[in-house]
Amino acid sequence: MKVDIHPLTPDRWPDVERLFGKNGACEGCWCMYWRVRNKDYKKRSNSENRADFKNIVEEGRKPGLLAYVEDQPVGWCLIAPREEFSERITHSHVFKPIDNRPVWSILCFYVHKDFRNRGIARQLLRDAIEFAKTQGAKALEAFPKDFAGRTSDAAVYMGSFDLFQEFNFVEVQRHHPKRPIMRLEIT
Repeated sequence: MKVDIHPLTPDRWPDVERLFGKNGACEGCWCMYWRVRNKDYKKRSNSENRADFKNIVEEGRKPGLLAYVEDQPVGWCLIAPREEFSERITHSHVFKPIDNRPVWSILCFYVHKDFRNRGIARQLLRDAIEFAKTQGAKALEAFPKDFAGRTSDAAVYMGSFDLFQEFNFVEVQRHHPKRPIMRLEIT
Protein backbone atom coordinates (compact mmCIF):
# COMPACT_ATOMS: atom_id res chain seq x y z
CA MET A 1 0.00 0.00 0.00
CA LYS A 2 1.47 3.31 -1.09
CA VAL A 3 1.14 6.09 1.48
CA ASP A 4 1.71 9.74 0.54
CA ILE A 5 2.36 12.29 3.28
CA HIS A 6 1.85 16.05 2.96
CA PRO A 7 1.87 18.99 5.39
CA LEU A 8 -1.55 20.40 6.18
CA THR A 9 -1.87 23.59 4.14
CA PRO A 10 -4.96 25.71 3.43
CA ASP A 11 -5.63 23.90 0.15
CA ARG A 12 -5.74 20.59 2.06
CA TRP A 13 -8.25 21.81 4.67
CA PRO A 14 -11.15 19.90 3.02
CA ASP A 15 -9.08 16.72 3.39
CA VAL A 16 -8.60 17.15 7.14
CA GLU A 17 -12.33 17.87 7.45
CA ARG A 18 -13.08 14.67 5.57
CA LEU A 19 -10.66 12.65 7.73
CA PHE A 20 -11.77 14.10 11.07
CA GLY A 21 -15.48 14.05 10.21
CA LYS A 22 -18.12 16.31 11.68
CA ASN A 23 -17.00 15.48 15.22
CA GLY A 24 -13.43 16.66 14.70
CA ALA A 25 -11.52 13.38 15.15
CA CYS A 26 -11.42 12.67 18.89
CA GLU A 27 -14.45 14.07 20.67
CA GLY A 28 -14.33 17.35 18.77
CA CYS A 29 -10.79 18.32 19.63
CA TRP A 30 -9.80 19.47 16.12
CA CYS A 31 -6.20 19.36 17.42
CA MET A 32 -6.86 22.19 19.85
CA TYR A 33 -6.54 19.99 22.96
CA TRP A 34 -2.78 20.58 23.09
CA ARG A 35 -3.04 24.31 22.45
CA VAL A 36 -5.05 25.40 25.50
CA ARG A 37 -4.97 24.69 29.23
CA ASN A 38 -7.13 21.81 30.40
CA LYS A 39 -9.51 24.02 32.41
CA ASP A 40 -10.09 26.20 29.34
CA TYR A 41 -10.36 23.29 26.90
CA LYS A 42 -13.24 21.79 28.88
CA LYS A 43 -15.27 24.96 28.21
CA ARG A 44 -14.71 24.96 24.44
CA SER A 45 -17.20 23.78 21.85
CA ASN A 46 -16.50 21.54 18.89
CA SER A 47 -17.22 24.46 16.52
CA GLU A 48 -14.86 26.78 18.41
CA ASN A 49 -12.09 24.17 18.19
CA ARG A 50 -12.73 23.70 14.46
CA ALA A 51 -12.69 27.46 13.77
CA ASP A 52 -9.48 28.04 15.76
CA PHE A 53 -7.72 25.10 14.09
CA LYS A 54 -8.81 26.31 10.66
CA ASN A 55 -7.37 29.76 11.48
CA ILE A 56 -4.02 28.15 12.34
CA VAL A 57 -4.01 26.40 8.97
CA GLU A 58 -5.09 29.54 7.09
CA GLU A 59 -2.20 31.44 8.72
CA GLY A 60 0.11 29.01 6.90
CA ARG A 61 1.56 27.41 10.04
CA LYS A 62 1.49 23.77 8.76
CA PRO A 63 0.44 22.24 12.11
CA GLY A 64 0.92 18.64 11.07
CA LEU A 65 0.98 16.01 8.38
CA LEU A 66 -1.78 14.22 6.47
CA ALA A 67 -1.40 10.68 5.17
CA TYR A 68 -3.15 9.64 1.96
CA VAL A 69 -3.84 6.31 0.31
CA GLU A 70 -5.02 6.67 -3.29
CA ASP A 71 -5.78 10.39 -2.70
CA GLN A 72 -7.97 9.56 0.30
CA PRO A 73 -6.92 11.18 3.62
CA VAL A 74 -6.40 8.32 6.08
CA GLY A 75 -4.11 9.63 8.82
CA TRP A 76 -2.85 12.64 10.74
CA CYS A 77 0.15 13.56 12.90
CA LEU A 78 0.26 16.73 15.00
CA ILE A 79 3.79 18.17 15.00
CA ALA A 80 5.00 21.70 15.65
CA PRO A 81 7.46 23.65 17.80
CA ARG A 82 6.80 23.04 21.50
CA GLU A 83 6.04 26.71 22.14
CA GLU A 84 2.80 26.29 20.15
CA PHE A 85 1.64 23.98 22.93
CA SER A 86 3.07 25.86 25.91
CA GLU A 87 -0.34 26.59 27.48
CA ARG A 88 -0.97 22.87 28.01
CA ILE A 89 2.55 21.49 28.39
CA THR A 90 3.94 24.03 30.85
CA HIS A 91 0.92 23.65 33.15
CA SER A 92 0.95 19.85 33.15
CA HIS A 93 2.56 17.72 35.84
CA VAL A 94 2.95 14.84 33.37
CA PHE A 95 4.14 16.70 30.26
CA LYS A 96 5.98 19.69 31.73
CA PRO A 97 9.20 20.58 29.89
CA ILE A 98 12.40 19.10 31.23
CA ASP A 99 14.48 21.97 29.84
CA ASN A 100 14.26 25.17 27.83
CA ARG A 101 15.70 23.78 24.60
CA PRO A 102 13.85 24.73 21.42
CA VAL A 103 12.33 21.35 20.55
CA TRP A 104 9.48 20.25 18.33
CA SER A 105 6.71 18.09 19.77
CA ILE A 106 4.87 15.17 18.19
CA LEU A 107 1.68 14.98 20.20
CA CYS A 108 -0.92 12.87 18.46
CA PHE A 109 -1.80 10.53 15.66
CA TYR A 110 -5.22 9.94 14.21
CA VAL A 111 -5.73 7.12 11.73
CA HIS A 112 -9.12 6.39 10.16
CA LYS A 113 -10.53 3.18 11.64
CA ASP A 114 -10.46 1.42 8.26
CA PHE A 115 -6.70 1.98 7.97
CA ARG A 116 -5.47 1.16 11.47
CA ASN A 117 -2.83 -1.53 11.98
CA ARG A 118 -1.43 -0.97 8.49
CA GLY A 119 1.67 1.06 9.37
CA ILE A 120 0.16 4.50 8.74
CA ALA A 121 1.34 5.91 12.10
CA ARG A 122 4.81 4.50 11.45
CA GLN A 123 4.95 6.25 8.06
CA LEU A 124 3.62 9.47 9.61
CA LEU A 125 6.33 9.36 12.28
CA ARG A 126 9.06 8.71 9.70
CA ASP A 127 7.90 11.68 7.65
CA ALA A 128 7.37 13.87 10.74
CA ILE A 129 11.05 13.46 11.60
CA GLU A 130 12.05 14.53 8.09
CA PHE A 131 9.53 17.40 8.11
CA ALA A 132 10.92 18.75 11.39
CA LYS A 133 14.44 18.45 10.05
CA THR A 134 13.56 20.50 6.94
CA GLN A 135 11.99 23.14 9.21
CA GLY A 136 15.25 23.50 11.16
CA ALA A 137 14.34 21.49 14.27
CA LYS A 138 17.31 20.22 16.26
CA ALA A 139 15.36 17.86 18.53
CA LEU A 140 11.95 16.21 18.73
CA GLU A 141 10.05 15.16 21.82
CA ALA A 142 7.06 12.90 22.34
CA PHE A 143 4.99 11.61 25.25
CA PRO A 144 3.88 8.15 24.11
CA LYS A 145 1.93 5.66 26.15
CA ASP A 146 4.07 2.94 27.71
CA PHE A 147 1.83 -0.08 28.13
CA ALA A 148 2.05 -3.84 28.29
CA GLY A 149 -0.36 -6.01 26.32
CA ARG A 150 -3.33 -4.83 24.28
CA THR A 151 -4.96 -1.49 24.74
CA SER A 152 -7.66 0.48 22.98
CA ASP A 153 -6.86 2.54 19.88
CA ALA A 154 -7.86 5.69 21.76
CA ALA A 155 -5.28 4.99 24.48
CA VAL A 156 -2.40 5.27 22.02
CA TYR A 157 -3.36 8.46 20.19
CA MET A 158 0.00 9.89 21.31
CA GLY A 159 1.81 6.87 19.91
CA SER A 160 3.38 3.93 21.66
CA PHE A 161 6.69 3.73 23.47
CA ASP A 162 7.80 0.95 21.09
CA LEU A 163 6.99 2.99 17.98
CA PHE A 164 9.13 5.91 19.08
CA GLN A 165 11.91 3.58 20.23
CA GLU A 166 11.90 2.04 16.76
CA PHE A 167 12.87 5.48 15.40
CA ASN A 168 15.68 5.94 17.97
CA PHE A 169 13.83 8.21 20.38
CA VAL A 170 15.24 7.73 23.87
CA GLU A 171 13.53 8.17 27.19
CA VAL A 172 14.86 11.26 28.95
CA GLN A 173 12.47 11.52 31.90
CA ARG A 174 9.16 10.39 33.39
CA HIS A 175 6.76 12.39 35.49
CA HIS A 176 4.17 9.58 35.25
CA PRO A 177 4.76 5.79 35.23
CA LYS A 178 3.08 5.26 31.83
CA ARG A 179 4.08 8.51 30.09
CA PRO A 180 7.79 8.76 29.30
CA ILE A 181 9.20 11.89 27.77
CA MET A 182 11.18 10.75 24.75
CA ARG A 183 13.65 12.69 22.63
CA LEU A 184 15.31 12.37 19.27
CA GLU A 185 18.32 14.51 18.47
CA ILE A 186 18.24 15.51 14.82
CA THR A 187 21.55 15.57 13.01
